[in-house]
Amino acid sequence: MFTRAIVRIPGSNFADGLTTVDLGIPHLDEVLQQHARYCDALRECGLSLTVLDPDLRHPDSTFVEDAAILTPNAAIFTRPGASSRQGEVAAIRPVVERYYSQTFQIESPGTVDGGDICEAEDHFFIGISHRTNEEGARQLAAHLNALGFTASTIDIRAMTTILHLKSGISYIGDNTLVVMEEMADNPQFNSEFARFNQIRVSPAESYAANCVRVNQRVLIAEGFPQLHDELIARGFSPLALNMSEFQKMDGGLSCLSLRF
Repeated sequence: MFTRAIVRIPGSNFADGLTTVDLGIPHLDEVLQQHARYCDALRECGLSLTVLDPDLRHPDSTFVEDAAILTPNAAIFTRPGASSRQGEVAAIRPVVERYYSQTFQIESPGTVDGGDICEAEDHFFIGISHRTNEEGARQLAAHLNALGFTASTIDIRAMTTILHLKSGISYIGDNTLVVMEEMADNPQFNSEFARFNQIRVSPAESYAANCVRVNQRVLIAEGFPQLHDELIARGFSPLALNMSEFQKMDGGLSCLSLRF
């Protein structure tokens, strides 16, 4: 059960952030509306929020998940793979340290983005991507092992459809992974995921693979009826949110909060 989350309000320069997709320029008024509704949804799920002001030094800083990985007993500060984002870690560190006395840090030359890390009970899948490198994954796995967790790596560098691992898989509890079809059909990925029940997301709805279990609800992106209905059929309780403006910047539901 989560009780808290850290979020950061998008800045007026949100559209100046990094993106690998060509879906148009986000509209700031809609960005702020969608972010406010996301925060309300977290509260509806029972979470108390720490809401941080915009950080105009870092246009991508509303994607707070990339700066830290939170476990029950320790926080691991990352070192983002995009140099323009590395200052986000120092900006959020004092806030995270209000709640965690034990912390670790990914050190150079390692890089890790939190979006490449999928926690599934006591196991962590670590995506090797264009943002998370092998040295960063090695350091992260060592920290996780010291905390009593297991970890394995999944190389997604050959995939052109996703930026981060969690764009393609999400763990939603009850031994269940939501997996985009492209990953589920790959023998490398399938062997890693074999011990979990899988909900496959069709190519037409692949963006919806990034969903978030928050206590009794599963937050999903709005406009993907197949996944919505499948979640209900499997006994989950989905809560759909409009994510159109964040999708334009490679963002998903998990990116917008640090939950603990």
